[in-house]
Amino acid sequence: MKKIFPLVFSLFFVVFTNFAQEKKEAKKTQQGHIDQNKFRQMKDVLATPNDQHTASGAPGHQYSQQKVDYLMNIRLEESTNIIYGDEKITYQNNSKDHLEYLWVQLDQNMRADDSKTPLATSGGAAAFITPNNFQSTYMKEGKGFGFNIEKVETNDAPLSHFINRTMMRINLPKALAPGESFKFRIKWNYKINDINKDGGRSGLETFPDGNNNYTIAQFFPRLAVYDNVEGWQNMQFWGRSEFALEFGDYEVNLTVPADHIVDATGVLQNEKNVLSKTQRKRWEKARKSFDNPVFIVTQEEAEKAEKVRASGTKTWKFKAQRVRDFAFASSRKYIWDAMATNVNGKTVMAVSLYPKEGNPLWEEHSTRAVAHTLVEYSKLTFDYPYPKAISVHSERQGMEYPMICFNFGRPNADGTYSDRTKKGMIGVIIHEVGHNFFPMIVNSDERQWTWMDEGLNSFVEILAELTYDSELFATNPAKKITRYMGGDQSNISPIMSQGDYVKQFGPNAYSKPAAGLYMLRKTIMGPELFDHAFRTYSKRWMFKHPTPADFFRSMEDASGMDLDWFWRGWFYTTDVTDIAIKAVKSLYLTDKPSERVTKLKEQYKQYFEGLGDLVYITDKKEDANASAMDSYANGKEVPSFIYSVEFEKPGGLVMPIIVELTYEDGSTERQTFPAQIWMKDDTTVKRVFASTREIKSITVDPDFETADVDTSNNSWPKKQADKFDQFKNKVKG
Repeated sequence: MKKIFPLVFSLFFVVFTNFAQEKKEAKKTQQGHIDQNKFRQMKDVLATPNDQHTASGAPGHQYSQQKVDYLMNIRLEESTNIIYGDEKITYQNNSKDHLEYLWVQLDQNMRADDSKTPLATSGGAAAFITPNNFQSTYMKEGKGFGFNIEKVETNDAPLSHFINRTMMRINLPKALAPGESFKFRIKWNYKINDINKDGGRSGLETFPDGNNNYTIAQFFPRLAVYDNVEGWQNMQFWGRSEFALEFGDYEVNLTVPADHIVDATGVLQNEKNVLSKTQRKRWEKARKSFDNPVFIVTQEEAEKAEKVRASGTKTWKFKAQRVRDFAFASSRKYIWDAMATNVNGKTVMAVSLYPKEGNPLWEEHSTRAVAHTLVEYSKLTFDYPYPKAISVHSERQGMEYPMICFNFGRPNADGTYSDRTKKGMIGVIIHEVGHNFFPMIVNSDERQWTWMDEGLNSFVEILAELTYDSELFATNPAKKITRYMGGDQSNISPIMSQGDYVKQFGPNAYSKPAAGLYMLRKTIMGPELFDHAFRTYSKRWMFKHPTPADFFRSMEDASGMDLDWFWRGWFYTTDVTDIAIKAVKSLYLTDKPSERVTKLKEQYKQYFEGLGDLVYITDKKEDANASAMDSYANGKEVPSFIYSVEFEKPGGLVMPIIVELTYEDGSTERQTFPAQIWMKDDTTVKRVFASTREIKSITVDPDFETADVDTSNNSWPKKQADKFDQFKNKVKG
């Protein structure tokens, strides 16, 4: 053996050197090219690592971020639907920079009468329109939305500021040095929007009985993020791309009508002042109930409360530590239930608030879905660190905030509901509660990269849904995304696009990233390797601001896999997967060398002599001799069926080739070739399959694991329907 391998190598080297020299002579006039190999490293697109965001994807030893604390007094005036706020802000500069000003987000100004958001949408005249929409669109009917800033001051003195639509610049009296803090006050008010009439991510829902359901968020001026990646993240809020926020501590006093039930981000500080003795007793019982929700307010009590109006007010006091935002819900219509959840030894409260219009669906599933989400997400990321998670029902909402989220899913008026309604309701609760992990804790920049929270969260959501109800949520994300990916390329954006200009926002920011991560876990990396890497990223960036590069690098760093080919193709391009069987050739064992091999043996006699005995492979059936290997097989059965299979790749993406062989006896066998099989040739590759049984058929990607957009070319022999499928695809294209 020591002699044969050098001889074989030398023979092939001489033969292919001559061949390469001939090709070189033929192509002397061709120009050079840059590296466009699909497996080239991503150093040309990822940010240069530094001591804050390292090459491993972890936070560096110089990583820092700002801290912002809020002390707020909020009053909800039900008679006018106006919120009045007075907030004191402490801004801690933990960066190495001197700051001349601070930027504050005024998200409610997106719907102000002078907002530019409606003007940024292209559209012609509609054939029909409601009178209300005609008034608001063409008669310039103002609604009076947006922040009214009453005061901006520091130490009781006016503070210079400038409002640029949804952003307000606070001009500091002097530059804020590293390590210093600055305290100031903003007093404000605004009219609350009706979610069903005016739209919006938060607001109020009105009911025929005259009551309102207030689900309130983005309701106060909030500090923008300052970091070493973007500087100030002060991009305008156009209504789609969400929020970049700093962590801090909150102390919030919420004054609402006395008969309202309230819950919010944080821990309630004054239970005895706002809850009845019966409610406190039930809450204590809920803290010990790990199997079933306990009603703190029953449906009968909620129905009784909604029929009257209290004249006074109550103030609910909440404190929250290390959160990036604050939201609350308030209504006299709420049914309130809760149960304890064991998250790796720590008790976390799962809570639901909902009007009777949500039942029976909500009392059956909401709190259980919250608890399930906390447990399942914690398995794949980190133990949920907050004391509770709340699901609040509103007819048309699906929005997330620290410890609280607002969710749709309403049964029919008679209480009946379809599986579709049930699936949508449970799915949105799992999704929105899951956002506590991404981005409420792993705090990515939503204004820039929607997929970093929506895509990652949608991926974990899929796994959590499957463990909640595998039949109801049975899915194949890779297969489902093919219709989108195989669509009109002029209407598709790469995932790595800023959210405001993305086309087909849902598939781009939610479905495609989730499908990609699902493929990574199931097909490319395997669950054990993927889960370790994903957990590593999640824990590294808890309560910090990661970038896309931090995610990509962490996944590779913790897994030992080079995934640049996947990130580049799936996230930075709109290329598609399309792997086809180009040709299958039957080959045969023989003891007769072909004419070409005979010539080679004569030309390189000394090399062939060192190889000893040889058997040959031919494509001529008449020369077949299945017994050619018998004397060398040491009693083992010799494969007499040999197939040379050529695969081609009409699609731009490289992916593993999953091959299923079906034998004449009906049995099957699978072989998976890693994506790296395409490293040397991006168009076609070949593999040889040898068997003791005849292969009846060959199928590429039989379970639709790689998001192949055209399965008509995945089989051999080709199916009869292929031509019709190709015709349909041609017509569709």
